[in-house]
Amino acid sequence: MAEQRLIIEMGMGNDMYGRDYTKAAARAIEDAIRHSSLPIFEATGLSHDVMRVQVTVGVQDPDAVDCAALAEKLPRGRAEVVAVKGGLNVENPETGGCIVIASASVEAFLPKQTGWTLTS
Repeated sequence: MAEQRLIIEMGMGNDMYGRDYTKAAARAIEDAIRHSSLPIFEATGLSHDVMRVQVTVGVQDPDAVDCAALAEKLPRGRAEVVAVKGGLNVENPETGGCIVIASASVEAFLPKQTGWTLTS
């Protein structure tokens, strides 16, 4: 079934001290979804289960991200999380510490709808 992307939100998160890429990614996802509301479900009577949620997180070490754990935390829809090379590590040469910065995009897709259209 063909889908249409109805929502895309971006977010940023970090882990200041633990060099925890999953924590930074989780915060980036939370930042993105904190900015969105989905009244379309109330307006159309659609179930949240028909929504596919595609999350892409960018970090310097994508293999260190627990994508399955992040997908389980998403509140609505059928979620998939993918980690890619991106984000930023900010090293402190004096202490050896590292701030991990992650970026995320959260996209929501619904099956193509008939009987109504989105307008600006």
